[in-house]
Amino acid sequence: MQLNQPGATVFIPDAAEPDIALARVTHLGVGAHQDDLEIMAYHGIAECFHNPSGWFAGITCTDGAGSPRAGAYAVYSDEQMRGVRKHEQNKAAMLGEYSAMVQLDYPSSEVKVPPRTGLEDDLERLLRSMQPQVIYTHNPADRHDTHVGVTLSLIGAIRRMPADQRPRTVYGCEVWLDLDWLLDADKIALDVSAHEGLAAALVGVFDSQVAGGKRYDLATLGRRRANATYYQSHQIDMADQLWFAMDLSPLAHDDCLDVIEYVGSLLDRFRQDVRERLETCCG
Repeated sequence: MQLNQPGATVFIPDAAEPDIALARVTHLGVGAHQDDLEIMAYHGIAECFHNPSGWFAGITCTDGAGSPRAGAYAVYSDEQMRGVRKHEQNKAAMLGEYSAMVQLDYPSSEVKVPPRTGLEDDLERLLRSMQPQVIYTHNPADRHDTHVGVTLSLIGAIRRMPADQRPRTVYGCEVWLDLDWLLDADKIALDVSAHEGLAAALVGVFDSQVAGGKRYDLATLGRRRANATYYQSHQIDMADQLWFAMDLSPLAHDDCLDVIEYVGSLLDRFRQDVRERLETCCG
């Protein structure tokens, strides 16, 4: 497959032919940075793990060169960090038994702002090869510009696809800014309780971040447990661990639906709910 960045790679953990590895994908994660998939798309990874009818694949869009670093990694150059991060991502793909791991190698600066034509072109090529049923990506209300840029590029790529080749479901997952604020009617609660050892190991693979000053291993598992406990105030926990997502499927199937308007409607519903509760309590 011809991808736009010279450093782009396609890693197949079980050494299957690339065409076969891409065509068998049922669940796809599309993230901005190395380790985003293991944090936000674990539901898909777990759904496919040791499942003969499911295959998870990952796409990481940026090159990892701008990663924060400390400790043993403090003296690493951007180019060294780029290599470390890509290697860690492939190790996670091996551990999670992904069907394929694609790293598109774009600088974050090219993903944050439009035009993102090259990234959208690459995503379209990959989507046509895979045709996954379910996609996990960042949600448009995320406060990380690169995350939002990836989501907008993915939506653009999906909208280039014929209607019968588009994914059935697209989840916009929480990472930077949780989605607890969404009304329960608008919130998708993904049960991520399965294979707890695998979940911890996948986030722990990214030593350059965990040992480099960002304890994503503790924070991710902690948020999953907190989500499960605080999800419903008047019911027992429905799962041990939950991850929240926004339903982006309407944006994938209605080309006329504006992203800003769609997210704005969810914010308006939250605002109205808070206002009505305050008015009731104030009397």
